[in-house]
Amino acid sequence: MEKFDHSYLQMAAIWAQNSYCKRRKVGALIVKDRMIISDGYNGTPSGFENICEDENGVTKPYVLHAEANAITKVAKSGNSSQGATLYVTASPCLECAKLIIQAGIARVVYRDEYRLTDGVDLLRKAGIKVEKVD
Repeated sequence: MEKFDHSYLQMAAIWAQNSYCKRRKVGALIVKDRMIISDGYNGTPSGFENICEDENGVTKPYVLHAEANAITKVAKSGNSSQGATLYVTASPCLECAKLIIQAGIARVVYRDEYRLTDGVDLLRKAGIKVEKVD
């Protein structure tokens, strides 16, 4: 575990509070060379209403996860996430794991276990270091 893991995870948790989602608020930071190069939280795409759930409390299918928001934000910025660490408050799902692999992220540090482990399993299969920090 690296010296700043707890601090970056705490910052990701604070960032999660920006989410408009009611069911679960998730935050993510991408850190490279001890600099935060991107951030994200779960929510609707730009230009959509900031309502994540339908009238039955079910998450809308077009809601983006925090990791996806952080990765697309770094892509827009022109920075490279190659070799970076992703800090996220919940373990990545399978879809986000694919994006993490393609973004060249080398390490993922998370706090809460997601009910499905297929995302973490895929990351490990891809040779990405995955660590749960309490």
